[in-house]
Amino acid sequence: MADEVNWSDYFASIVSVCPWSKAYWQKQKIDICEWTGELKELGDYVARVYKLPNASAYKLNKLMKQFNEDRPKEEFLYSHPKFGRHSTPIPVLIQQDHQLLTDIRNNLKKR
Repeated sequence: MADEVNWSDYFASIVSVCPWSKAYWQKQKIDICEWTGELKELGDYVARVYKLPNASAYKLNKLMKQFNEDRPKEEFLYSHPKFGRHSTPIPVLIQQDHQLLTDIRNNLKKR
């Protein structure tokens, strides 16, 4: 099936641009799920990856902007394989805790 992804390999491959991804994946702090049209609360996860296998980059960008406006305590990003390099192999919408992401980015700048 086209949307079967080896997420362990993927998160290991993006450590250069997302240094915490592999460690959080190994600690089972990243949830991968199918997009049902509704957002879930993050709970104990640091991130959730919603799989939208048939979504265009345009649709993902539109959802990302809407959710970033509607939910200021969270940060939404998207990834689409058409962009290559560190992109996910399938289209996804990524939900993260805004404060945690800000803290991680600030710590990386101090290095």
